Amino acid sequence: AQYAGKKAGLRPAYDKLAAAVARFGADVELSPKKTYVSLRRSKQFALVQPGAGRIDVGINLKGVAPTGRLEASGSFNAMVSHRVRVTSEAEIDKALLAWLREAYDKA
Repeated sequence: AQYAGKKAGLRPAYDKLAAAVARFGADVELSPKKTYVSLRRSKQFALVQPGAGRIDVGINLKGVAPTGRLEASGSFNAMVSHRVRVTSEAEIDKALLAWLREAYDKA
């Protein structure tokens, strides 16, 4: 339901991201909520939320300075420290997966 209607075009990018994160380990849990999907291990390390023409990937990387695409989460979501805005499958790249992997390793 999160990727229906106007947001249906975001589904391939979400699927690619979910598949890549699932390969981090057997303990990765994708837990759908009403408006986002929580990425968990022993605790939440990231979340994925569809927005207007993009997917917002919130990442828990406390102590890591924001830089370029890795923005401070600001008012986006208090449960994560950073946000990366993804507009296409091509942006599910090595940099984004490395940030997610670091958050997973710390969880």
